[in-house]
Amino acid sequence: MHAERLTRFTSEGLEFTVRDDGPLDGPVVVALHGFPQTSASWAAVAPLLTDAGYRVLAPDQRGYSPAARPQEVRAYSMRSLTGDVLALADAAGAERFHLLGHDWGAAVSWTLAGRHANRVASLSAVSVPHPAAMRRALAGPQALKSWYIGAFQIPVLPEALLRARGGALARRLMAGAGMRDPEEAVRLLTDPRTATAMLNWYRAIRLRGQLGAGRTRVPTLFVWSDGDTAIGRQAAEGASDFVAAPYRFEVLEGASHWVPEERPAELAALVLEHVAAHPA
Repeated sequence: MHAERLTRFTSEGLEFTVRDDGPLDGPVVVALHGFPQTSASWAAVAPLLTDAGYRVLAPDQRGYSPAARPQEVRAYSMRSLTGDVLALADAAGAERFHLLGHDWGAAVSWTLAGRHANRVASLSAVSVPHPAAMRRALAGPQALKSWYIGAFQIPVLPEALLRARGGALARRLMAGAGMRDPEEAVRLLTDPRTATAMLNWYRAIRLRGQLGAGRTRVPTLFVWSDGDTAIGRQAAEGASDFVAAPYRFEVLEGASHWVPEERPAELAALVLEHVAAHPA
C-alpha cells in the first residue's frame, strides 16, 4: 500500500477529492455516494469500518468534485464513471478492494463488480439494485417511482426549476424522499454548474448500453429499505437474478432511501460481516 494519505487523485485529466480514513495498511473499502450527495454521506458509516481495521476511500465522484465537473453529457458514460473508481484504487495502491455503494454509487459498483471482478473482493450495494433488475422493473410500478428520470432528461429547465425561489422545489423533493437534513443537497442542486453535472448522470443513461453491468460474479450484499420512495420491492427482489456468486439480501424496515445516514450502525454491521467473510 502507499504510505501516504490520499486527498486527491486524477482520472481522464480531471482532479477528484477523496476522504481517506483508517489504517493505511488495512484492507481497502471504496465507498461511493449517490445523488444528490457527496462523500460526506458516509460520515457516520466510515468510522465504524475504520475502527474495525479497514481503510475507507470515499471520493466525491464525477460531477461533485469541484475540479471534476464536466458539463458534457458524454463525460458521464459508465465507462468513465467506473474508470474513475479504478483510478482511485490505483492511486491508493489497492490491487483488490471491497466496494460499498449507495444510490448511483451502487449502480457504478454493480457495473464494476460485473466488469472487473478481478479487482473487486466483494460488493455491498445499498438501495439501488442491479441495473438489469431496475430496467426490468421499469415495465411495472417502478416506472411511477422513477418519474424524475424522464424529467431530468429535459435540458436547462430542471436546473432552473431546482434553483427557483431559493431552492424550494429541491428542498421539497428531498424532504418528500425522507432526507432529514436536505440543506447540503439543496446547495448542490441550486448551483447551476454543479446541478448540470449531477443531472448529467441521468442524462447519460442513453450511453449506458456501451458498458452494461453484466452478471455480478463477486460475493454480493444488497441492502434495501422498505420505506424507499425511489426503489420498489419488485426491483429490489429482482437483483438476485443477476448475481452468480454468494448473495445476501437484507431489508431494513422503516428506513427511507437514505440508509447510510439513517441506519449507519446497522449498515456498517452488515458490511463488516460481509467483507470479513470475503477478504481481499
